[in-house]
Amino acid sequence: MARFLDPESDGSPVRSGSSSGGVRSEQGDHPGARFGLPAAGVGSTAGFGRRFVGVLVDWLLGYVITLAVLGLDALGSTSIGWWVWLAWFVITLVPTALFGMTPGMVAVGIRVARVDMAAAVGIRAILRTVLLGLVVPPVIRDDDGRGWHDRASQTIVVRTRA
Repeated sequence: MARFLDPESDGSPVRSGSSSGGVRSEQGDHPGARFGLPAAGVGSTAGFGRRFVGVLVDWLLGYVITLAVLGLDALGSTSIGWWVWLAWFVITLVPTALFGMTPGMVAVGIRVARVDMAAAVGIRAILRTVLLGLVVPPVIRDDDGRGWHDRASQTIVVRTRA
């Protein structure tokens, strides 16, 4: 994974943000500034809309996989919700741990990055995916746009294209 760099600098990581530990000031701080992320474009924090659409695509993919395995008769089953959740869990956990993005994230141009800028999300993806599957943690967000699931797993979702 590429480090978040200022395209107009000498190649060193961006060191923006306030010295007060991430508290916003009126001098133009932006979501992700304390992590060295740019205000806009590639590498900036992903907005709620992109994140929501990415999860929605993954959830629909979970339905497709479930119906492909169980057949259309499963639609009448009382347990189909759990099978869809399990399919969604797998197609979210494994790609996030290995590549930092799910099929839905690829579709909307976002990825998960560790805040310490390590190359892979790795085992942190387990906690992140479990909390994401509970729905409430992603809805409650901080000033950087990170939900409880991102805060607990020390990750942030960034844009991969403009």
